[in-house]
Amino acid sequence: MSIKKNRQNAGHLRVHSVLYGNEQNRVEQSIAHLNRAADLAVAAGVFKSVSLAYGDSSPRACLDDEFLGAVRKAHPAITRIDHLFFDGNLGSAKGHNTLIVDAQVQETEWEALLIMNPDVMLAPDALIELARPLDDPHVGMVEARQLPIEHPKEYHKLTGETGWATTACALIPMNVIRELDGFDQETFFLYCDDVDFSWRARLAGYRIIYQPSAVVFHDKRLGANGQWAPTSSEQYYSAEAALLMAYKFSRKDIAERLLKSFAASDLPHLRKAANEFDRRMEEGRLPKQIDVKGAVAEFVGDYYTKHRYSL
Repeated sequence: MSIKKNRQNAGHLRVHSVLYGNEQNRVEQSIAHLNRAADLAVAAGVFKSVSLAYGDSSPRACLDDEFLGAVRKAHPAITRIDHLFFDGNLGSAKGHNTLIVDAQVQETEWEALLIMNPDVMLAPDALIELARPLDDPHVGMVEARQLPIEHPKEYHKLTGETGWATTACALIPMNVIRELDGFDQETFFLYCDDVDFSWRARLAGYRIIYQPSAVVFHDKRLGANGQWAPTSSEQYYSAEAALLMAYKFSRKDIAERLLKSFAASDLPHLRKAANEFDRRMEEGRLPKQIDVKGAVAEFVGDYYTKHRYSL
């Protein structure tokens, strides 16, 4: 397939984060770090401008006019800070798609989109380092290095190429987003929308790059054992996404094995995921199957690519 040119140097960058019950002081920390990174990136000629848009899925808006006024005044390197209250929990894929549609109605022509979690804090040179691989028009997505818990996905030590990129912090050319029609919000609610996007980008001929020099601090709160403790809803959506990923990427054997295992499980979130999959099947709402030849999809145990080390 033909590859379009990704971006011109010194283009406009838009940053997206989806909120859900986030504390204002922690959001402000993230904005302060983005402001410093934006200041350096614009001064270096990497971007003409950097703007920020929050999509808010919380029951009540996380950010108010007083907060927004204060952070806009305190962080002038970010040309605009927008807050879109969804008045409903849209999840990850639909939340970002809604923000993408919002961006398209504005006058600015965005060359690239940075998607990041609202608890991510960029190193001062993170935007500069993330943008480097985009000079190659075959690159469709660039992922930052998360600290203190680095993602264990395997990547090529020389080229940075990896199987997929997590949107905890990832830079994507806008033309790639338009070509792929954004994220698959009909299939994925909270998890695996980034894996799906990465694999579809690879099917379209793009490369996914992990950029270790682009460092961010991801402020995950860990349990007493030093590991992340997912909520029951997070466990459910992860299980649901696992079933849907296997089905969508034409791994009927994996989907059937997971479905059988989940249905027989003592864990409520696994049984619920199995029931939801059956319901979608009955209603004809399962996704169209792609990658029949297994050109990009890689299922390695519970993971979607090989890992450098175990969690």
